[in-house]
Amino acid sequence: MTRKFFGTDGVRGTANQYPMTAEMALKLGAAVGRYFRNDGNNQHRVVIGKDTRLSGYMFENALTAGLTSTGMNVLLLGPVPTPAVGMLTKSMRADLGVMISASHNPAIDNGIKFFGPDGFKLSDEAELEIEKLVIDGVEPVQSQNIGRAKRIDDGRFRYIERVKNSLPKGLPFKGLKVVVDCANGAAYRAAPEALWELGAEVISVGVNPNGTNINENCGSTHTETAAEAVVAHGADVGVALDGDADRVMVIDEKGQVADGDQLMALLASRWAAADQLKGGALVATVMSNLGLERYLEGQGLRLERTAVGDRYVVERMRQGGFNLGGEQSGHIVMTDYATTGDGLMAGLQFLAAMVESGKPASELAQSFETVPQLLKNVRYGTGQAPLEIASVQSAISEAEARLKGKGRLLIRKSGTEPLIRVMAECEDSTLLAEVVDAIVAEVQASV
Repeated sequence: MTRKFFGTDGVRGTANQYPMTAEMALKLGAAVGRYFRNDGNNQHRVVIGKDTRLSGYMFENALTAGLTSTGMNVLLLGPVPTPAVGMLTKSMRADLGVMISASHNPAIDNGIKFFGPDGFKLSDEAELEIEKLVIDGVEPVQSQNIGRAKRIDDGRFRYIERVKNSLPKGLPFKGLKVVVDCANGAAYRAAPEALWELGAEVISVGVNPNGTNINENCGSTHTETAAEAVVAHGADVGVALDGDADRVMVIDEKGQVADGDQLMALLASRWAAADQLKGGALVATVMSNLGLERYLEGQGLRLERTAVGDRYVVERMRQGGFNLGGEQSGHIVMTDYATTGDGLMAGLQFLAAMVESGKPASELAQSFETVPQLLKNVRYGTGQAPLEIASVQSAISEAEARLKGKGRLLIRKSGTEPLIRVMAECEDSTLLAEVVDAIVAEVQASV
């Protein structure tokens, strides 16, 4: 059975348009509340966090109404990073965690992500059952069993302490000048506070959210802002987060950007040397660069690939007993410390490597030579299915034939936006551009 509302990371879309409407949030709240409160006991609780989007107020209220109508007690965290919700769900003995965010998407979008009582994102099977409850409808509890809602003021501080405790004891960042770009998002207070408390000199950008400027020309998807600040201030390193702070990009002292693949390569090699890398492997998605795979093989390590989406990375990590994984886009998952990608925590691990090694960021940020990779996105309209059109399929087949033995091709629908993603890797940059452009042209002609 195919999921109707859920994508690769919860329910997501343009605010006030299906499926991201207040009505849907109300129904989702009631459905997930019924799913987790199925014994009639009124001791069940749920924590709700959000990023800084204007629509977050609407969805927070709608979800709260739906959840309390089924007898769930709601604890409202306010703006906190997505990994904070995963952490607090478990540490506060909640049955459910909810994060209201569209991550790296623009401010007009929003999304709803769910975490189970163990702090991990829900499985496909659980999401299917929740969708069925949305469709079938949920009977509200009797009036005397309606849940309560209250705001929690210390969620951010609990999260900051957990992040700091992921570092080796007594490892000060004193003397490090760090630019942190919070994308005007969920970590706009937590990230600068954590870095300052660890002793760093902090230059903060993207810390003035107004409800409509999240991810706007800042953060991990627009690293030029952080890079310019690093160079202008003569900083040692830059840490650029996305809107909900589960992604990170690192900028070295020269303004060069290191993506998630480079960060994972660094952490994997360091953890392996310290006998801390479980299973001798790193888990990453099909999007990760071939250069990462070759680098790990040279270190005597393996790369385990999954479908795109940090939840699938985490599922494979839990199945195989691995403790490090992530995505090229900057999700870095360290299950010894967190249940989902944590951009701030990963950024601090990079700073720790700088302090322990005494090396500048530029020496640590480029562990391997990347194989030329080209990714282009094509937006399509509602109801369209470009990948099912014969001319597009023919272009893909022709590209695969041209790349055979020379590179690889990956075509997929985005799970978070109405986009067809066309990615290829090849040592021959001319061939690379030709095959990607040919497919993109056919997709564009079909929409």
